[in-house]
Amino acid sequence: MKGLLRRSGHGMVSVASLALFILAWEVLVRLLHVRPIMLPPPSTVFVELWAERGWYLDHAWYTLLTTLAGFALAVIFGVAIAVLLVSSRWFESAVYPLIIAMNSVPKVAIAPLFVIWLGTGAEPKISIAFLIAVFAIIVDTVHGLRSVPNDVLDLGRVLKGSSLDFFFKVRLPSALPSILTGMKVAISLALIGAIVGEFVASQRGLGYVILSAQGTFDTPRVFAAIIVLVIMGIALFGLLAWLERAATPWRRPRD
Repeated sequence: MKGLLRRSGHGMVSVASLALFILAWEVLVRLLHVRPIMLPPPSTVFVELWAERGWYLDHAWYTLLTTLAGFALAVIFGVAIAVLLVSSRWFESAVYPLIIAMNSVPKVAIAPLFVIWLGTGAEPKISIAFLIAVFAIIVDTVHGLRSVPNDVLDLGRVLKGSSLDFFFKVRLPSALPSILTGMKVAISLALIGAIVGEFVASQRGLGYVILSAQGTFDTPRVFAAIIVLVIMGIALFGLLAWLERAATPWRRPRD
């Protein structure tokens, strides 16, 4: 009960601080007579967002699907690669430097190549979202798999189970908190990757909305698209945070 009240109090503080920020933005923009093309007041942005809500939802849905597709691929391949890295020194020596090198390349620089290779559909956006997100999954999964306590490893060896039993019943549950932490980071990165792909070549998505609005100096539309992106990012992160709490109940703080 105390934990619920504490979380409710934190939520009210967050909502109040957001409301104060929006109010201060509105008041300062109007008092200082800032031109809407430079910084529109929140009221103008919300009117734009409400008037074209169906149009924004259609583009947001497209961005959401490409984000989730890239994220899903990142989780599948990231966990698989991490398992191989932990299981084989040879594989780690051969592949890990390549993974680090690929992560060091700015994805904006190689995004046009994906458009050349895969066309202008959803595929290049999904690929870029995957590339940006997968490194976080790999790093956190490797960390989790290698952070299993020695006494747990010794107990698993004493019980003399098969390698698969040892992995699924000992290593994977112990690494689950790190994997879920990596997923929380990766979902935000996947959203960034999807937007980068839409910036490069797209006729749909919130990235396309921002880019086209920039060309016509429609600043309220840019801010409206950004607000939708913020809501989407918070919702996805919150969903994974809930999944983390549900999958690792032993990590919940005591009231």
